[in-house]
This record gives sequence, C-alpha cells and structure tokens, in this order.
Amino acid sequence: MAVSERLPDQEADLLYALDIGTRSVVGILGRREGERIRVIAIEQQPHARRAMMDGQIEDIGQVADTVRLVTARLEEKVRFRLLRASVAAAGRALRTEAGSSTVELSAPEVIGSEQIRQLELRAVSQAEEALQTGGEGQRLFLVGYTVTRYLLDQYPMTSLEGHTGRRLDASVVATFLPSGVVDSLYAVMERAGLTVASLTLEPIAALNAAIPADLRLLNLALADIGAGTSDIALCRDGSVVGYTMATVAGDEITEALMREYLVDFPTAEQMKVALFQETDLRVTDIMGIEQQLSAREVLERIDGAVGNLVDEIARRIVALNGGAPSALFLAGGGSQLKGLCARLAKALDMDPRRVALAGRYFQASVFSDQEALDNPALTTPLGILISSGLGLIRDSYRVELNGKPAQLFRSGALTALELLMMNGYAYGDLIGRSGRSLALQVDGRRQVFFGQPATPARLEINGVQAQLTRILVSGDAIRFTPARAGADRTMTAGQLAAHLHAAGLRCDGERLPDDCPLEPSMELTTIPAAVPAAPAAEEGPETAPAAAAGSLMVTLNGSELHLPSRADGRPYYLMDLLERSGIDFQKVERPVVLRVNGEDSAFQRLLHPGDTVEIHYEETNNGPDGP
Repeated sequence: MAVSERLPDQEADLLYALDIGTRSVVGILGRREGERIRVIAIEQQPHARRAMMDGQIEDIGQVADTVRLVTARLEEKVRFRLLRASVAAAGRALRTEAGSSTVELSAPEVIGSEQIRQLELRAVSQAEEALQTGGEGQRLFLVGYTVTRYLLDQYPMTSLEGHTGRRLDASVVATFLPSGVVDSLYAVMERAGLTVASLTLEPIAALNAAIPADLRLLNLALADIGAGTSDIALCRDGSVVGYTMATVAGDEITEALMREYLVDFPTAEQMKVALFQETDLRVTDIMGIEQQLSAREVLERIDGAVGNLVDEIARRIVALNGGAPSALFLAGGGSQLKGLCARLAKALDMDPRRVALAGRYFQASVFSDQEALDNPALTTPLGILISSGLGLIRDSYRVELNGKPAQLFRSGALTALELLMMNGYAYGDLIGRSGRSLALQVDGRRQVFFGQPATPARLEINGVQAQLTRILVSGDAIRFTPARAGADRTMTAGQLAAHLHAAGLRCDGERLPDDCPLEPSMELTTIPAAVPAAPAAEEGPETAPAAAAGSLMVTLNGSELHLPSRADGRPYYLMDLLERSGIDFQKVERPVVLRVNGEDSAFQRLLHPGDTVEIHYEETNNGPDGP
C-alpha cells in the first residue's frame, strides 16, 4: 500500500496551491491565520521533458506525473493525503479583442443600468464574433471585459447612468480563454488524483500577490516573465482593468544562449540561472569543448535578445494602458536577469526607481517561519494561494452548471447570463434562431412562409425556472438547455398549389412538377382549379394563418394573432412570438418587456389560448412600460 493511502485525508483548512508552469510545477501548502496565510511547505519539480509549450499543456500524462511527484513530497512533509488544490489557467493563452456597440433611442431618455448592461454585452458579443471569425474553432470562455470608452450623443463620458440622451456608444476590450486550456488543466488534475478547489487566471493570481488591493487605486502594472511568454496585468481606480501578453520571455534568452555558445537546451537553462545569480560559468558545448565564461561577457553576447524582450514588454504595456504606468513590478523567473529593471524603465521613459522586482508586498498576505518568500519567481504560486485562501476568488466550484463545476474567472456579483457567457454559450444559445423563411413571388405578389420557430432555451436555478438577470450566489445549481434553431421553410410546387387551392404552378411559362422544390428567385403564376379545393392543413403565410383545430389564438401587443397547430403537436412558448414582435433580437437596442397577462415572464413560458402577450422595448422616459 502506498504511503499516501495510509495518511489521513487533507484537513479542511489546509490550503494547497499548484502552479503548473511551462518549465516546472510549484506546490505550496498553507493555512489561513487571521488576514494572512502561513506558508507551511514549498516543493518545485521541473518537467522531465518539454511537456508544455508557452503555458499550454501538450503531454497530459507527463505533466500529471510531475504534479503527482510534487504532491507526494508535500504529503510526506505534512503527513496528510492531499485531495484538492487551487490552480490557475495560463494567462499566456488569453485572447483579447476589441468590440463596440451603438444604441439609438427613439427619443432622449434617462439611461439606466440595464440599458448600459445591454450596450456592453453587445460590444462583448461583437468582440467574440471577431475572434471566432479569426478561425480558432475552439469554444471561448469570457474571462472579463473592460469598457474603454463611453459616448453619449457622441460626447465622451466616464459614466452613462443617470444621464439623458438618445445615442449610446460603448467600446470594450474583452478577454477570452480557449476551452482547450481549461479542459487540459482539469484533465491533468483528474489524472493526478486531485480535484480543483478553485480556479483563477495566472495574471490575476500574480497581481493578488504582488499588488495588494489598497494600492490598486494607482495605475500599476505587473509583468510576469515566464518561460514561454510574459503575462501583463494592469490596475487602476481600485480594480484590474486589463490583461495582455508579450510573445517573448525566458525561452528567447535560453535559445539565444544555445545559438551563441552551441549548447543544448538544458545547458543553456543552467547558464541562464547562473546569469540571474551573476556568477561566472563553465560550460561544455555540443562539440565537447569546455569554455570558462564571465557573466558580464555572456550578457553582452545576448544583449540583442534581452533588448527584444524589453521592447516587446514595453510596447504591450503602452498599448494596453495608453502610456507608461505609474509603477511597474516584474515577476517570474525571467525577471531576475541583471539590468532588466533599468532597461524597462528606459524603454518606458519611467523613473528607474518606479520599476522593481515583485516581492516587497508579499508579506501583506503571506508569511513563513521556514521558507524565504521574497523570490519574484514565487509570485504566481503564492498568488494562487492568496487568491484562494483569502477569498479573493469567487467560489466557482460551488456553482454548478448542468451538473459540473462552472468556470468563473472574476469576483463580484454575476448574473446567470454572465455565467453562461463565461462557460462558452453565445447569444444564439439563449435566443435561438428561427428557420429561414421562404419568400415567393406568386401572381405578382410577395408571399412569405415562415420557417420553423426555434425551440426555446430553458434556464432553471435550484430547480426553479429563472430569468437570465438573476444574480447568482454560492451553492446555486444551474440547469441550462440551449435553444435549438428551427428548420428552414421548404415547399414544393404541389404543396403551394394545394395551399392556394390552385391546380398547379407555372414558372417562365412552364408547368412545374408537383415535387419541384420552390426557390425565392422563381416568378410563379397559379393555374386556376376547375373545382375549389378543400382547405389545406398546410401552414400558410403570415397574411393568411390557418384556423385548423388545435390552433392557438393570443393577443400580441394589442392585436389578435392566430397560431396554427403544429404537425408534431408541440405547444407554443413566449419564445415563439419573439420574431413576430417586430424587434430584431440579434440587435437589441434597449431593455425589452416580456409579459404574459400582465406578469413579467421568462422566454420559455408556455402559452395558452386567450393569453395577452407584450413584447416591446421598455419606455423608461414615460414612467410605466408602454408599447
């Protein structure tokens, strides 16, 4: 029996943070004491081979083996069997895209929070569409977004709420995470025998360690220089306002050493570590030639690679922040390269005293009697521990979506809509798309035959039907069934002739076979029937609804609407009337009223004969909602 199987299980207050990095895995154990966390033990193990590239897990089995080894060593130290750990998704996998949206109101009105939410989410949706158009093909999780600009009647504003205007504009920078990053991370944890206690992003975790919340009123930046790329996070006005990454980092320095001194990758990595410590080096190249080198000489030889790293980090910070920040902290193993702080200060035209290594503020959140914690290479693993142990991450593992832990990447109040978007659902899954209608020219008149309505989405929270605007709390169990697109409307010449009580149809002077499918481009004429045909059961165009048994009559926005019975017997829902309301739900301009018999209703509400339905824009300037 393995030693870990004989140990008692992990105690509830024993925190385990895992930083699964490109070059190594770092595990930290701690316990919360007041408003800080006492670090009990730290273990680090390099991967046996390059099992990760640029923060993305490639060899799940190899990475899981490294995690198991780190876990076993920590179990030996604390004599507990570790069952759960907090982790972070690689910030270097983030995808950032700009989006914008415009809403023009019919008349000037006071702008409310719901209108602003709709404006922002439409901009986020546009950003997501732009990324999907780029051809990645992966499901995307919404991590968060930052509003970069508001306009009210084309005048710049810092806030829209409470102001009166007619045209609203918003620009956002939205951040998404490809689903493959999260899926592979969970696969590693499962194979290593651990469950995910909480999940955050590496740049958020690093920021939580390096920059305490009370300093975030200042415009500060953090650059976490890892092996594959450098993660960058920005804060100001009390919150994190953006993330980006530079596509250069420690590996570029290692590869420059390989080229300059003709050494293999492990030797070059050892040389890089020696440079951090400013010690002289003795290396043997691949030809067997031994060389004695000074740290100063080596730094001069790789000056170009270091310059590229500095320029790219500085460029990314300026692009995201709109200029140099008030101060910059450097974290990660690559941050310890001699002279890097001074070179970044020069590239950003900053006071050199305002660019420093992270670590100074670690003690605000963590302490240890046994381990040295001021190493900037520990920024991310300590940040994961701090984020989890001090409750800086929303308890995402306690919010279930369709029986599995939901993925949440930021703190604060979240609605069901935001959660669904964070978990890869898009507006099409919420609203659904009706099948394409078939528009035909018959006897010189245009007739439209509607496609099949979408099957409505269904949202339940804790077993009760709920609205998308419902604020979630820890412990909620969410069940969501996406909307299904309706079938496109098709029709043959025989079907249309039967519906029109005609003997047949002609196109370009020739009679069409009854089984000929009809196309919108056809100019059709009817062949009169000798004897009037019986009324057809086929659903007709909007202008002449059938009145077959089982049809439904409701009142929509003050007008009677007859809905034909469906061949499969399915009932009608409030969702089915959206396309008949005159509102384009792909381009919603402001909050929409959904009521049945005077009651606010969800889109999946079942309709009954005689129901009075309201679907129209909310008119906030006239007091009570009106059509």
